[in-house]
Amino acid sequence: MDDPDSWRWVWLVAAAVLAVGEMLTPGSFVMLPFAIGAGVATLLALADSSLWVQWAGFVVVSTVALLALRPLARRLDEQGSDEGVGALRLLGQEAVVLEDIPGGGELGLVRIHREEWRAESTHGDPIPAGATVRVADVRGTRVAVAAVDALPPTSRGQR
Repeated sequence: MDDPDSWRWVWLVAAAVLAVGEMLTPGSFVMLPFAIGAGVATLLALADSSLWVQWAGFVVVSTVALLALRPLARRLDEQGSDEGVGALRLLGQEAVVLEDIPGGGELGLVRIHREEWRAESTHGDPIPAGATVRVADVRGTRVAVAAVDALPPTSRGQR
């Protein structure tokens, strides 16, 4: 495997696989530094550098890239959103009842921000149109809500 043409392809494939792996893996720049190092090694191989220079370039650039990206990765991890994903982002949000929620498991209609959702009462109590409610649960394509004045005082105003 001392053929220079072989190492050009090895480095190129390694760079591509590591870059694609980084894009497909949820994480914090785990494979990207090595993809960058393999890219530099590819350029060194294309410039007809010796194998030890290619490996040295790979190791040095990968190490520098790893050390440079770690603070950014830590910062991004710390800034991770506490909000839910998809419909779970609605938990704790206030909504306005558009159509009466009869209670007893029957459905009404609420508006949460600009979205309209079928809704049921969490306590089974009827909630009239125009009332302000808070989303307590997301159940498939509907939400379970509680009237804001029916919530305990400690949970009011929290999101």
